[in-house]
Amino acid sequence: MIDVALLGTGGMMPLPNRFLTSLLVRKKGRMMLIDCGEGTQVTMKMLGWGFKSIDLICFTHFHADHISGLPGLLLTIGNADRTEPLTLAGPKGLEKIVEGLRLIAPELPFELKYKEYENETEEFSVSSFDIKVLKVDHNVTCYGYSLEIPRSGMFMPEKAEALGIPRPCWSLLQKGETVEIDGKNYTWDMVLGEPRKGIKLCYCTDTRPTPDMPAFFKGADLLIYEGIYGENEKLDKAVLHKHSLYREAAETAKAAEVKELWLTHYSPALTDPNEFIQNARDIFPNTVAGEDRMTRTIKFPERGM
Repeated sequence: MIDVALLGTGGMMPLPNRFLTSLLVRKKGRMMLIDCGEGTQVTMKMLGWGFKSIDLICFTHFHADHISGLPGLLLTIGNADRTEPLTLAGPKGLEKIVEGLRLIAPELPFELKYKEYENETEEFSVSSFDIKVLKVDHNVTCYGYSLEIPRSGMFMPEKAEALGIPRPCWSLLQKGETVEIDGKNYTWDMVLGEPRKGIKLCYCTDTRPTPDMPAFFKGADLLIYEGIYGENEKLDKAVLHKHSLYREAAETAKAAEVKELWLTHYSPALTDPNEFIQNARDIFPNTVAGEDRMTRTIKFPERGM
């Protein structure tokens, strides 16, 4: 399972009751962050999940409301006694931008590692997180994210018994390891059934809808997608600035057959995100207007699924 926290839901500038858009994900005690605008560390402190166990910080793009909070956050992570390397991932040019920001945060007790995207789509792993990225359509280079957690098939003890595998070795095979007994190797695929449905979380802000999105987000348990404007009448403005309406977020969620949609990245002029929520729910009923520090635990489906 994973824990998801929408740290902030604001776009462009923080408001007294709304921090800038950022997502925190926790898996087995380790964490990853997507985007880090001004004030991100403040809302993280309010959430109370800590800072030391962040292993990966990803960026959708390099507008200030998505990265300007990084120097302070790095210092706070250092003050939490982290010494292990920390990976930063984002579009090409990330290292140059971060090193510029670090002029005001020059001394850190941990190494920074960089992953820069070169292609339309990429896949990589850091710590326990398996990430896929998709280039989207904003007025600067911007990427959407998919975090997938696979799940192996159920252990089949009758197969293990038929193969004569000692019981103390069964737990190793269940973990996907190889076991050698009397010169013979036994592998997990000998004793596990077909892979079961895992967990999929997707996150995307600052973009127009693109034809590639439904396949990329396909079947997600949760899609967090921008809705900078709730009013359908603001389509021309959304097109001009390359953002998405509530309605378009819902159309994307429906096409991708996701389970749930959380809206985020609201315009500062949108004082009550729920005012226009029906514009999305008319298309995709399971739509929620995201709120700062809203959390969800996403679990694997019930046994056997």
